Amino acid sequence: MTTSSLEFLTVRNLTKKYSTGHLAVNEVSLTVTRGQCLGLVGESGSGKSTLARCILMLERFDRGEIWLDQIPLHSLFHRELRRVQRKMQVVFQNPAASLNSKLKIIDSLMEPLDCQPEAQPFFLKGIRDQRRQAAEALLDMVCLSHKYLDSYPHELSGGQKQRVTIARAISVEPALIVLDEPTASLDVSVQARVLNLLKDLQQQLKLTYFFISHDLSAVNFMSHHMMVMHNGCVVDRCQRDSLFSEERNPYTQQLLHIFES
Repeated sequence: MTTSSLEFLTVRNLTKKYSTGHLAVNEVSLTVTRGQCLGLVGESGSGKSTLARCILMLERFDRGEIWLDQIPLHSLFHRELRRVQRKMQVVFQNPAASLNSKLKIIDSLMEPLDCQPEAQPFFLKGIRDQRRQAAEALLDMVCLSHKYLDSYPHELSGGQKQRVTIARAISVEPALIVLDEPTASLDVSVQARVLNLLKDLQQQLKLTYFFISHDLSAVNFMSHHMMVMHNGCVVDRCQRDSLFSEERNPYTQQLLHIFES
C-alpha cells in the first residue's frame, strides 16, 4: 500500500506493548502533511514519547506501518533503515542531555554534517565544506552569537543550548523534525522565544514538524492539525481553528479547561 505524496509521514495502526504488559501505544494512526506541523498533546505517561521513538525507529514496535515520504520504514533492513533515518532529526526536552558535555559547541553542532558528507543543504551553499563558516551560519539561523562556538554546554543557558540543538537538527536539511517537548525544561519567557524561532524556521525552510507536548497552548500555537493522546490511544483530532469551536472529547475538554484557567 502506498501513500499520497502530500502525506509526508503516515503511521497506520501502530502498537507498542512493553514486556511488563503495559500497552504504551494502542493502534495509533496519523498523517503529517508535507511542510506542515502535526501537534500531539497529552499528559505525561500518555504514550507520546514512546510513539515518537517508534516513528524515529529508535524503538521496536509490535505491529503497524510507518511511511516517510512514501518509503516503508517498517520494511527496511538495517543499512537501508540507517540511510533513511538520516532524513529525520529530533529535538528533545532536555538540551543538556542532548549535547556532549566534553565537546565544544562547534563540534556538537557540526556532528550531523560531519557524519553525512552527502548532505548539501541549500542554506549552506558555498560554505558547506568551510566548517567554521557553516557553523556560524547555523548559529545565525537560530539567532545565537558566534562566540558560543568555542564554549562548552555548561557555559550556555538552557535556552541557548536548545537553540544549538535546533540548529543541529536543521543542519542537514531533514525531511522531518520530531520536536519532543522542546520547551518543557525552559523558563516561560524563554519558551515563547523558542516556539517563535521554530515557527519562523518552519516557514523559511518549509520544514515538516511532528510537535509533541503536554502543553496545549504550545501545540495550538505551532500546529496546523492536532491530536490528543490518552492512555496510549488517540482520543481526539482536529484542525487548529476548530479546537474551540466544536464539541471535543471529554479528555480534550479537561485539557482546554486547564489551558483557559
